[in-house]
Amino acid sequence: MARPEKEAEVLELKNKFSQAQAVIITDYRGLTVAEITELRKRLREANLEYRVAKNTLTRLAASELVGDALDPYLTGPTALAFAYEDPVAPAKILTEFAKSFKALKIKGAVLDNKVIDADAVKALAELPPYEVLIAQLLGVLQGPIRGLVTVLSGPQRNLVYALDSIRKEKEKVAS
Repeated sequence: MARPEKEAEVLELKNKFSQAQAVIITDYRGLTVAEITELRKRLREANLEYRVAKNTLTRLAASELVGDALDPYLTGPTALAFAYEDPVAPAKILTEFAKSFKALKIKGAVLDNKVIDADAVKALAELPPYEVLIAQLLGVLQGPIRGLVTVLSGPQRNLVYALDSIRKEKEKVAS
């Protein structure tokens, strides 16, 4: 690759790193062309980009964002999965794919401009979907409010029970 081409590639990767919410670094060595095509298809369906990149160019592109923290993950063949919308989606897809195709190795990731290791990527993949997390949060927020309403309605409820028992007593006396 000529120098201007390399500079353009570094600039393009730098833009992708700065725009992405998550970038997962994988080693695709050992996957067949058909398997890589299947992986790309699954990632594309989730609006994710998967591309092979040279380690030195990736290192240069990511250096402004994370310094040299990415260096240990940039050895051997490297492919990058860029997530621009949902940072959990590529972790889920790649982890699931790696279970079926043992040749795919997740090396690490850049998440919110921080480098995380493969174990953290797997933990990220185990998170429930966004909608479930929101529902759980709403449930947690509703708990104290529901308790407060129950406590505040207690005296009125007791008053109604007391008045009802007085009414029943008066009906017995009257009959």
